[in-house]
Amino acid sequence: MRNFLTLLSAAIVVITGAAKADAGDKRLRVVIIDGQNNHNWRATTPVMKKTLLDSGRYTVDVSTNLKTGDKAPEGWQSVAFPPDLSKYDVIVSNYNGASWPKEFNEQLHKSLFEQKIGLVIVHAANNAFGGWKEYNLMIGMGWRGNKGGDRLILDDKGQPVRIPSGQGEGSGHRYTGKFSVIIRDDKHPITKGMPLEWLHNNDELYDNMRGPIENVHMLATAYSKGTKAHEPMIWTVGYGKGRVFHTPMGHDANSMYCVGFQATLNRGTEWAATGAVTLPLPATFPNADKISIAK
Repeated sequence: MRNFLTLLSAAIVVITGAAKADAGDKRLRVVIIDGQNNHNWRATTPVMKKTLLDSGRYTVDVSTNLKTGDKAPEGWQSVAFPPDLSKYDVIVSNYNGASWPKEFNEQLHKSLFEQKIGLVIVHAANNAFGGWKEYNLMIGMGWRGNKGGDRLILDDKGQPVRIPSGQGEGSGHRYTGKFSVIIRDDKHPITKGMPLEWLHNNDELYDNMRGPIENVHMLATAYSKGTKAHEPMIWTVGYGKGRVFHTPMGHDANSMYCVGFQATLNRGTEWAATGAVTLPLPATFPNADKISIAK
Protein backbone atom coordinates (compact mmCIF):
# COMPACT_ATOMS: atom_id res chain seq x y z
CA MET A 1 0.00 0.00 0.00
CA ARG A 2 2.82 2.38 0.89
CA ASN A 3 4.52 1.67 -2.45
CA PHE A 4 1.27 2.33 -4.24
CA LEU A 5 0.83 5.70 -2.52
CA THR A 6 4.42 6.62 -3.34
CA LEU A 7 3.89 5.79 -7.00
CA LEU A 8 0.59 7.70 -7.00
CA SER A 9 2.24 10.78 -5.51
CA ALA A 10 5.00 10.61 -8.08
CA ALA A 11 2.45 10.35 -10.87
CA ILE A 12 0.58 13.39 -9.56
CA VAL A 13 3.83 15.37 -9.50
CA VAL A 14 4.59 14.38 -13.09
CA ILE A 15 1.07 15.21 -14.27
CA THR A 16 1.07 18.53 -12.44
CA GLY A 17 4.48 19.38 -13.90
CA ALA A 18 3.26 18.54 -17.38
CA ALA A 19 0.20 20.73 -16.88
CA LYS A 20 2.41 23.62 -15.82
CA ALA A 21 4.64 23.05 -18.83
CA ASP A 22 1.62 23.17 -21.11
CA ALA A 23 0.44 26.37 -19.45
CA GLY A 24 3.93 27.80 -19.82
CA ASP A 25 3.91 27.01 -23.54
CA LYS A 26 0.88 29.27 -23.91
CA ARG A 27 2.62 32.30 -22.41
CA LEU A 28 3.57 35.07 -24.79
CA ARG A 29 7.30 35.47 -25.40
CA VAL A 30 8.59 38.98 -24.75
CA VAL A 31 12.03 40.46 -25.40
CA ILE A 32 12.91 43.83 -23.87
CA ILE A 33 15.60 45.70 -25.78
CA ASP A 34 17.73 48.12 -23.74
CA GLY A 35 21.38 48.99 -23.09
CA GLN A 36 21.40 52.57 -24.32
CA ASN A 37 19.05 55.35 -23.30
CA ASN A 38 19.11 58.93 -22.08
CA HIS A 39 17.12 57.53 -19.16
CA ASN A 40 18.10 54.98 -16.51
CA TRP A 41 17.41 51.70 -18.31
CA ARG A 42 19.28 49.81 -15.58
CA ALA A 43 16.50 50.82 -13.16
CA THR A 44 13.46 50.72 -15.46
CA THR A 45 14.01 47.44 -17.31
CA PRO A 46 13.81 45.37 -14.09
CA VAL A 47 10.51 47.06 -13.18
CA MET A 48 9.00 46.31 -16.57
CA LYS A 49 10.32 42.76 -16.55
CA LYS A 50 8.84 42.08 -13.11
CA THR A 51 5.55 43.71 -14.10
CA LEU A 52 5.21 41.46 -17.14
CA LEU A 53 6.30 38.31 -15.32
CA ASP A 54 4.00 38.93 -12.35
CA SER A 55 1.01 38.97 -14.70
CA GLY A 56 1.65 35.29 -15.48
CA ARG A 57 0.99 35.97 -19.15
CA TYR A 58 4.58 36.24 -20.39
CA THR A 59 8.06 34.86 -20.50
CA VAL A 60 10.58 37.69 -20.62
CA ASP A 61 14.11 37.93 -22.00
CA VAL A 62 16.26 41.05 -22.06
CA SER A 63 18.56 41.89 -24.97
CA THR A 64 21.09 44.56 -23.99
CA ASN A 65 22.97 46.55 -26.62
CA LEU A 66 25.74 48.26 -24.65
CA LYS A 67 27.91 51.11 -25.82
CA THR A 68 31.52 50.14 -26.49
CA GLY A 69 33.31 49.94 -23.16
CA ASP A 70 30.10 50.05 -21.12
CA LYS A 71 29.18 47.30 -18.67
CA ALA A 72 25.89 45.88 -17.53
CA PRO A 73 25.18 45.70 -13.79
CA GLU A 74 26.60 42.71 -11.93
CA GLY A 75 24.37 39.67 -12.38
CA TRP A 76 22.49 41.23 -15.33
CA GLN A 77 20.93 38.52 -17.48
CA SER A 78 20.77 39.22 -21.21
CA VAL A 79 20.38 37.25 -24.41
CA ALA A 80 22.53 38.17 -27.40
CA PHE A 81 21.87 41.39 -29.28
CA PRO A 82 20.30 41.62 -31.76
CA PRO A 83 17.75 39.05 -30.61
CA ASP A 84 16.38 36.33 -32.86
CA LEU A 85 12.88 37.68 -33.52
CA SER A 86 11.57 34.27 -34.54
CA LYS A 87 11.74 33.31 -30.85
CA TYR A 88 9.40 36.08 -29.67
CA ASP A 89 5.83 37.31 -29.97
CA VAL A 90 6.49 40.93 -29.04
CA ILE A 91 9.33 43.42 -28.53
CA VAL A 92 9.22 45.97 -25.71
CA SER A 93 11.63 48.80 -26.53
CA ASN A 94 13.35 50.58 -23.66
CA TYR A 95 16.06 51.78 -26.04
CA ASN A 96 17.27 55.16 -27.22
CA GLY A 97 20.80 55.06 -28.57
CA ALA A 98 23.02 54.09 -31.47
CA SER A 99 21.42 52.67 -34.60
CA TRP A 100 20.66 48.98 -34.71
CA PRO A 101 22.19 46.83 -37.46
CA LYS A 102 20.53 47.38 -40.83
CA GLU A 103 19.72 43.69 -41.20
CA PHE A 104 17.92 43.68 -37.83
CA ASN A 105 15.96 46.82 -38.72
CA GLU A 106 14.79 45.20 -41.95
CA GLN A 107 13.84 42.02 -40.11
CA LEU A 108 11.90 44.03 -37.54
CA HIS A 109 9.76 46.08 -39.87
CA LYS A 110 9.17 43.11 -42.18
CA SER A 111 8.14 40.87 -39.25
CA LEU A 112 5.90 43.58 -37.81
CA PHE A 113 4.35 44.40 -41.20
CA GLU A 114 3.49 40.72 -41.65
CA GLN A 115 2.13 40.43 -38.08
CA LYS A 116 4.78 37.93 -37.05
CA ILE A 117 5.66 40.07 -34.04
CA GLY A 118 4.22 42.98 -32.06
CA LEU A 119 5.99 46.12 -30.87
CA VAL A 120 5.70 48.15 -27.65
CA ILE A 121 7.25 51.63 -27.31
CA VAL A 122 7.81 53.03 -23.81
CA HIS A 123 8.74 56.65 -23.01
CA ALA A 124 12.17 57.61 -24.43
CA ALA A 125 12.14 54.74 -26.93
CA ASN A 126 10.17 57.21 -29.03
CA ASN A 127 13.21 59.53 -29.01
CA ALA A 128 15.22 57.01 -31.02
CA PHE A 129 16.04 56.71 -34.73
CA GLY A 130 14.69 60.03 -36.01
CA GLY A 131 16.12 59.39 -39.47
CA TRP A 132 14.64 55.90 -39.85
CA LYS A 133 11.48 56.37 -41.94
CA GLU A 134 9.95 53.00 -41.14
CA TYR A 135 10.49 53.46 -37.41
CA ASN A 136 8.64 56.78 -37.53
CA LEU A 137 5.77 55.02 -39.27
CA MET A 138 5.83 52.22 -36.71
CA ILE A 139 5.65 54.51 -33.67
CA GLY A 140 3.26 57.04 -35.23
CA MET A 141 4.77 60.03 -33.47
CA GLY A 142 7.63 60.63 -31.07
CA TRP A 143 10.14 63.08 -29.65
CA ARG A 144 11.16 65.16 -32.67
CA GLY A 145 11.93 68.76 -33.59
CA ASN A 146 9.09 70.92 -34.87
CA LYS A 147 9.99 69.92 -38.44
CA GLY A 148 9.91 66.23 -37.54
CA GLY A 149 6.31 65.76 -38.59
CA ASP A 150 2.80 66.84 -37.65
CA ARG A 151 1.59 67.25 -34.10
CA LEU A 152 -1.68 65.73 -32.84
CA ILE A 153 -3.63 67.09 -29.86
CA LEU A 154 -7.26 67.06 -28.73
CA ASP A 155 -9.22 70.24 -28.15
CA ASP A 156 -11.41 70.85 -25.09
CA LYS A 157 -14.30 69.07 -26.81
CA GLY A 158 -12.16 65.97 -27.39
CA GLN A 159 -11.83 66.55 -31.11
CA PRO A 160 -8.48 65.87 -32.82
CA VAL A 161 -6.44 68.84 -34.00
CA ARG A 162 -3.53 68.25 -36.35
CA ILE A 163 -0.80 70.90 -36.39
CA PRO A 164 1.40 70.79 -39.52
CA SER A 165 5.11 70.08 -39.39
CA GLY A 166 7.10 73.28 -38.91
CA GLN A 167 4.40 75.04 -36.92
CA GLY A 168 4.73 75.45 -33.18
CA GLU A 169 7.34 73.97 -30.87
CA GLY A 170 9.29 70.74 -30.98
CA SER A 171 8.82 67.94 -28.48
CA GLY A 172 9.43 68.45 -24.78
CA HIS A 173 8.10 67.82 -21.29
CA ARG A 174 6.96 71.23 -20.20
CA TYR A 175 5.20 69.75 -17.18
CA THR A 176 6.48 67.08 -14.76
CA GLY A 177 4.47 65.76 -11.83
CA LYS A 178 1.24 63.90 -11.18
CA PHE A 179 -1.33 64.13 -13.95
CA SER A 180 -4.69 62.70 -14.95
CA VAL A 181 -4.98 60.23 -17.80
CA ILE A 182 -8.22 60.75 -19.74
CA ILE A 183 -9.56 57.73 -21.60
CA ARG A 184 -10.69 58.64 -25.12
CA ASP A 185 -11.75 55.17 -26.26
CA ASP A 186 -13.26 53.05 -23.49
CA LYS A 187 -14.23 50.27 -25.91
CA HIS A 188 -10.71 49.33 -26.99
CA PRO A 189 -9.40 46.10 -25.38
CA ILE A 190 -6.47 47.90 -23.74
CA THR A 191 -8.51 50.63 -22.03
CA LYS A 192 -11.83 48.83 -21.62
CA GLY A 193 -12.96 48.94 -18.01
CA MET A 194 -10.54 51.68 -16.97
CA PRO A 195 -11.98 54.69 -15.12
CA LEU A 196 -12.55 57.44 -17.65
CA GLU A 197 -10.05 59.49 -15.65
CA TRP A 198 -7.25 58.16 -13.46
CA LEU A 199 -4.34 59.74 -11.66
CA HIS A 200 -0.81 58.81 -12.70
CA ASN A 201 2.23 59.05 -10.43
CA ASN A 202 4.95 61.69 -10.93
CA ASP A 203 6.18 61.49 -14.51
CA GLU A 204 7.41 63.56 -17.42
CA LEU A 205 4.37 64.52 -19.45
CA TYR A 206 5.66 64.41 -23.02
CA ASP A 207 4.21 67.06 -25.31
CA ASN A 208 4.40 68.14 -28.94
CA MET A 209 4.88 64.59 -30.17
CA ARG A 210 5.71 64.72 -33.87
CA GLY A 211 5.61 62.25 -36.74
CA PRO A 212 3.78 60.97 -39.81
CA ILE A 213 0.76 60.04 -37.62
CA GLU A 214 -0.51 57.35 -40.00
CA ASN A 215 -2.92 54.68 -38.75
CA VAL A 216 -2.76 56.10 -35.20
CA HIS A 217 -5.63 55.34 -32.84
CA MET A 218 -5.80 57.54 -29.74
CA LEU A 219 -6.75 55.73 -26.55
CA ALA A 220 -5.93 58.32 -23.88
CA THR A 221 -4.57 61.84 -23.39
CA ALA A 222 -3.25 63.95 -20.53
CA TYR A 223 -3.70 67.68 -20.08
CA SER A 224 -0.34 69.43 -19.86
CA LYS A 225 -0.20 72.53 -17.68
CA GLY A 226 2.89 73.44 -19.69
CA THR A 227 1.30 73.49 -23.15
CA LYS A 228 -2.33 73.99 -22.09
CA ALA A 229 -3.26 71.13 -24.43
CA HIS A 230 -4.51 67.54 -24.22
CA GLU A 231 -1.42 65.57 -25.24
CA PRO A 232 -1.40 61.96 -26.54
CA MET A 233 -0.61 59.52 -23.74
CA ILE A 234 -1.73 56.05 -24.91
CA TRP A 235 -2.15 55.11 -28.56
CA THR A 236 -1.86 52.26 -31.01
CA VAL A 237 -0.50 52.16 -34.55
CA GLY A 238 -1.41 49.85 -37.38
CA TYR A 239 1.67 48.98 -39.44
CA GLY A 240 0.73 46.72 -42.30
CA LYS A 241 -0.92 43.77 -40.57
CA GLY A 242 1.10 44.45 -37.42
CA ARG A 243 0.18 46.12 -34.13
CA VAL A 244 2.13 48.69 -32.14
CA PHE A 245 1.32 49.87 -28.62
CA HIS A 246 2.87 53.18 -27.58
CA THR A 247 2.95 55.12 -24.33
CA PRO A 248 5.23 58.05 -23.46
CA MET A 249 4.66 57.38 -19.75
CA GLY A 250 7.47 55.74 -17.77
CA HIS A 251 10.30 58.25 -17.22
CA ASP A 252 11.78 56.40 -14.24
CA ALA A 253 11.17 53.48 -11.89
CA ASN A 254 8.92 55.55 -9.60
CA SER A 255 6.55 56.40 -12.44
CA MET A 256 6.55 52.72 -13.45
CA TYR A 257 5.43 51.68 -9.96
CA CYS A 258 2.09 53.31 -10.77
CA VAL A 259 -0.52 50.53 -10.98
CA GLY A 260 -2.09 52.38 -13.90
CA PHE A 261 1.17 52.30 -15.85
CA GLN A 262 1.75 48.63 -15.06
CA ALA A 263 -1.74 47.55 -16.08
CA THR A 264 -1.48 49.61 -19.27
CA LEU A 265 1.90 48.04 -20.10
CA ASN A 266 0.61 44.52 -19.49
CA ARG A 267 -2.57 44.96 -21.51
CA GLY A 268 -0.83 46.91 -24.28
CA THR A 269 1.82 44.23 -24.63
CA GLU A 270 -0.78 41.48 -24.85
CA TRP A 271 -2.75 43.42 -27.45
CA ALA A 272 0.36 44.11 -29.55
CA ALA A 273 1.12 40.40 -29.58
CA THR A 274 -2.39 39.01 -30.11
CA GLY A 275 -4.90 41.75 -30.93
CA ALA A 276 -6.88 40.87 -27.82
CA VAL A 277 -6.65 41.40 -24.06
CA THR A 278 -7.40 38.74 -21.45
CA LEU A 279 -5.63 40.37 -18.50
CA PRO A 280 -8.06 41.97 -16.03
CA LEU A 281 -7.52 45.35 -14.43
CA PRO A 282 -6.14 45.03 -10.89
CA ALA A 283 -8.47 45.83 -8.00
CA THR A 284 -5.99 48.51 -6.94
CA PHE A 285 -6.22 50.43 -10.22
CA PRO A 286 -6.10 54.21 -9.59
CA ASN A 287 -9.07 56.52 -9.87
CA ALA A 288 -9.57 60.20 -10.61
CA ASP A 289 -8.64 61.27 -7.10
CA LYS A 290 -5.97 58.84 -5.95
CA ILE A 291 -2.80 57.37 -7.37
CA SER A 292 -2.02 53.71 -6.72
CA ILE A 293 1.54 52.45 -6.21
CA ALA A 294 2.76 48.84 -6.39
CA LYS A 295 6.23 47.91 -5.20
